[in-house]
Amino acid sequence: MDARSKEHVARIRELNDAFRRSFAGGMVLTTCGVEGLPEMVKAKALQLVAAFDQFEMGNDPRGEHDFGSFELCNRTFFWKIDYYDERCEFGSADPSDPRQTTRVLTLMLASEY
Repeated sequence: MDARSKEHVARIRELNDAFRRSFAGGMVLTTCGVEGLPEMVKAKALQLVAAFDQFEMGNDPRGEHDFGSFELCNRTFFWKIDYYDERCEFGSADPSDPRQTTRVLTLMLASEY
């Protein structure tokens, strides 16, 4: 990976981490399975997403911090960040540029994947 690519990935990672920790600057979606859970379980799951820091090669091979999983209440949860254009019609041309990217974090039960 050349220096430019490393910088590009580092910027995407920085933007993903900021979004995941604050949920500001994008959209957060939950699946039907998550929506069906008690409010306090959903709230705790979102807290765990925001605090997630267990990134490793197995769940973060590109180094973008765009996926994670955790256990809560005997369930496995997945979360994933996707990159769309400003109108959420197409994929973002450049996820390292927040002016042309809408980040969408989806929280789901692993069984829904």
